[in-house]
Amino acid sequence: MVEPAGKNRSVEGRVWIALVAALALLAVIPGAIGNRFYAHVLVLILLYASMAQSWNILGGYCGQVSFGHSVFFGIGAYGAGMAMVKYGTVPWPGVIIGAILAAAVSAVISWPCFKLRGHYFAIATFAIVEIFGRLFLVWDWIGGALGLDYPIMDDSWKYFLWSSDKTGYYAGALVLFVLVFGVVRRMERTRLGYYMRAVREGQETAESLGVNSSLVKLMAMALSAFFAALCGAFFAQYNYRVDPPMVVSLDMSMKFVLITILGGMGTFWGPLLGAAVLIPLQEYTRTYLASLGPGVDQMIYGLLIIFMMMRQPRGIMGFIGEFSGKAGKTAKKGGDDNAAS
Repeated sequence: MVEPAGKNRSVEGRVWIALVAALALLAVIPGAIGNRFYAHVLVLILLYASMAQSWNILGGYCGQVSFGHSVFFGIGAYGAGMAMVKYGTVPWPGVIIGAILAAAVSAVISWPCFKLRGHYFAIATFAIVEIFGRLFLVWDWIGGALGLDYPIMDDSWKYFLWSSDKTGYYAGALVLFVLVFGVVRRMERTRLGYYMRAVREGQETAESLGVNSSLVKLMAMALSAFFAALCGAFFAQYNYRVDPPMVVSLDMSMKFVLITILGGMGTFWGPLLGAAVLIPLQEYTRTYLASLGPGVDQMIYGLLIIFMMMRQPRGIMGFIGEFSGKAGKTAKKGGDDNAAS
């Protein structure tokens, strides 16, 4: 028996509200995230889940696999950094300007790239990262290769900087997480969301039904870049500095992609599940297996992705769907047997 769509949406809605409420309680209960390392891991899970979800808009829902999102991430990071370091103001105007500029840049560079499809589009986005990475390295106005080092400031929401504990950063990461995931959840049920999935499943078929695939892809790219830039601004504030290798690199671009692939591309919960697995794995292996040498976390990371692609290409959400399907069949068989007896 197929569950009614309305019932499934109702269950998903209750799960979403319960998750947000549980995460919010951690920020308001005294001592709940008192351990700095645990708080650091939680902040990174929320941040990287938001990053992956921003990429999921384009790569998962619209089917356009991009390896260039670190460019937009970097623009957002430098927007906040320039406001703080170059102009000595609060970061908020730089955050907004950086996000809008990232969306505009994404539209400009993606227009010719969208004429390419499949692997050719992905390769073009690789080239974009290299171009912008070199540009940022030699651009003296934004600090060049040395980057931007933040001044010492008092802990406050005004400057979005904290050194005594990470509760403020956790609350900020939660707000960013709710914003990105909330917009995507809403987008799933709009005309744009349906058009994006139609383009993913078959661009020619979607166009034959009257969908302007070029416009849909541009809108998906701009929205995706906007949120990636917001994540980049948070990243800069969290690290107290920004430089090109930190933010505009293939390594950072791959994190957007691999976290989403692990959790499940084109699914609402996939980016969160991917981040909830990979970020603790990354941080704990760095902490407890550091004596084995650098790169151990990357090796484990790679092996996990390889296993996932061989066993279940749809990621963790695929495993959950597979398990739920088996459980449903078992329950149905048991019910039929009881009815027959």
